[in-house]
Amino acid sequence: MYAILDIETTGGKFNEEGITEIAIHKFDGQKVIDKFISLVNPEKEIQPFVVKLTGINSKMLRTAPKFFEVAKRIIEITEDTVLVAHNAQFDYRILRTEFRRLGYNFERKTLCTVDLSKILLPDAESYSLGKLVRSLGIPVSDRHRANGDALATVKLFKLLLAKDSEKIIIKDTIRKETQGELSEKQLDIVRELPNETGVFYLHNKDGDIIYLSKTSDIKKKVNQIFTKTNDKAKKLTKETKKVTFERTGNELVAILKEHEELLKLRPKYSNIPNKRMYSHALCKHENENGYFALRIKPFRECKEPLGLFNGVFSGKNYLFKLTKEYNLCEKINGISEARNNCSGYDEGTCKGACIKKEDAFAYNNRVLTAVSKNNFLGKKVLLIDKGREVGEQSAILLKNGSLVGFGFYDLNYQINNIHILESIITPMNGTRDINFLIESYLRKKRIVKVIELND
Repeated sequence: MYAILDIETTGGKFNEEGITEIAIHKFDGQKVIDKFISLVNPEKEIQPFVVKLTGINSKMLRTAPKFFEVAKRIIEITEDTVLVAHNAQFDYRILRTEFRRLGYNFERKTLCTVDLSKILLPDAESYSLGKLVRSLGIPVSDRHRANGDALATVKLFKLLLAKDSEKIIIKDTIRKETQGELSEKQLDIVRELPNETGVFYLHNKDGDIIYLSKTSDIKKKVNQIFTKTNDKAKKLTKETKKVTFERTGNELVAILKEHEELLKLRPKYSNIPNKRMYSHALCKHENENGYFALRIKPFRECKEPLGLFNGVFSGKNYLFKLTKEYNLCEKINGISEARNNCSGYDEGTCKGACIKKEDAFAYNNRVLTAVSKNNFLGKKVLLIDKGREVGEQSAILLKNGSLVGFGFYDLNYQINNIHILESIITPMNGTRDINFLIESYLRKKRIVKVIELND
């Protein structure tokens, strides 16, 4: 659990500043579940440059609560959380100073989004909050006011969590926690996991991920693991000290994240993908009459694969559907062994290429349209689908048929501006196995839309 905060102060000498405004958003890693926002009477003058910067003046604060009046609420909302702030050292120092004046020792673990951004966004031109979020297409209102900056930090932290494929944020947080065997409190957390699509992670006492998996129902899948009675499940349950998860909004992003993270993190109890997940490919050649013929062949025998499959049966099943959908010829595609015209010609689904009745140029154009359905060679496209929450969508970027990465956005200009798009995208390795996973998914399920981009 995180407490993402921002504090505005009076300015002045070191450790003599007073708080003028505070905003805290309690964040469970997926959404804000509680918040506290308040002006604070610092009982001292505000520096003129601070008034000009924030717009907060002494007159506004006359009736505001003093710090001792909001201290209890701050303790409650930050209890058992990690404090997250942009330049956390400053905000944490200010809070500890204020509590020290009340005779209370305020201690929390902290994470700094400046430090995290330098690791996860190494190419950013600036790490100041305003310039950084602007470069990422994150909207920010009320800049230099506590709640405006805190909300921008929430959105930045969500993006950093999504980009953190090494899981350094969660691992570092868990490692600092004192943990014994799975407690009733942690079991309650497991029972309260969401019935949503995503990837979940089981951690040991050191924070290391020992198991991860995608699922369309996080709660159901985790409960199944903890109720299994085989030896592997028992060992996994015993070693698990914490469960974390990431919602992905749709199954395709979950599939891609699972594959990438299994290969990168290689969790102790997970099944690591084979080196090659496909065995057959869709191939095209021109027959003796000038018509393009499609065949399913072993991958090694195909010079220019137009689709990848994990077996000959799934490949031939797809070729049959493609032939029907685009009125192609069963005989030319090797589905029918008829001596003359294929049965599709009698049924009206074939236009006569089998008996050279249809023009080869027209037929071949239809073949090219058919094979390009789920094949993006030579194209730069975005696969758009549902996001993690209302108003958000996911974007998977492919260049020349190869995966570049994925990201989440809630404003169209974030994907229409290529610089911003590439900033919010979490990079992924575009391998043939990844192509196979994407193609397999698109053959079975629909996504919201495909956007072709111009270079």
